[in-house]
Amino acid sequence: MEIPVYLFTGFLDAGKTTFIQGTLEDRRFNNGERTLLLLCEEGEAEPDIERYPFKNVFVESVDDVSRLTPDLLTDLQKKHRAQRVMVEYNGMWLLSALFENMPKNWVIYQEILFADANTFVAYNANMRNLVVDKLGSPELVVFNRAKKGLDKMALHRIVRGVTRRADIAYDYGGDDVEYDDIEDPLPFNKNATVIEIKDSDFALWYRDLSEELDSYHGKTVTFKGEVVLDRTVPKGSFVIGRPLMTCCADDIRFAGLACDWANAQSLVSRDWVLVTAKIRVDKHACYGRVGPVLEALSVVKTSAPENEVATFY
Repeated sequence: MEIPVYLFTGFLDAGKTTFIQGTLEDRRFNNGERTLLLLCEEGEAEPDIERYPFKNVFVESVDDVSRLTPDLLTDLQKKHRAQRVMVEYNGMWLLSALFENMPKNWVIYQEILFADANTFVAYNANMRNLVVDKLGSPELVVFNRAKKGLDKMALHRIVRGVTRRADIAYDYGGDDVEYDDIEDPLPFNKNATVIEIKDSDFALWYRDLSEELDSYHGKTVTFKGEVVLDRTVPKGSFVIGRPLMTCCADDIRFAGLACDWANAQSLVSRDWVLVTAKIRVDKHACYGRVGPVLEALSVVKTSAPENEVATFY
């Protein structure tokens, strides 16, 4: 049986506990289903079980990230015969510790990141890797304790530097909630006959391609990238991309795309080329799944960009 998981992330005292409390008191959400509430940190507000309108909520605490194992999570779910799970996640733990250890039948139904609007910029400056980690997958980012006149653009840029998917909300207290409506146009013309990607815009384009893949099917793009060829790449294809840094040097990874070209074997790994290609959404051996496949129209050797590592800033 599929177990829905409602995941609430954020740093200490960001408002996760208060939101969970209110959600469980809402009969539209809490209609009697047996619910496992998994607490991974202690905040200033502890859930008050006695206030819940139903005795169907079972609280368990996990105080060490090493305890997050598939066996433990499965045992807790079975112990309480839970039909769904709510997780208040520790902001100092990487999300991979949860995602990689969730039982196979646990499915994330909703993920919300909560942040204090007054401290989030400082968190981003001092713990960028943890902020990026929490911004990678939420559908909604809620800035609590917001004050009128706050610098929404600073918060907006941090979020949009990682994801364009998440909605952003500013909570001023009570029922005063404002949703972010700042326009964030792409730095390239997505509707051009040939979409030209500047060296400085590769990271933004790669993210948009990943998030809006279907919208690129059939379009033509031109950009500069580094060639990768090894035994895993089939004949008549090569991989082109850039080293990409999301937050810091420790998280640099190669963002590569499969490219079909009859003369691929004339290339050498580490070559830099300017490629013009038509994009199709298809399964490819380089991915082992469906992804963006480039059909090269032109491949020209060129020099490396001034900054070989692509960034979002």
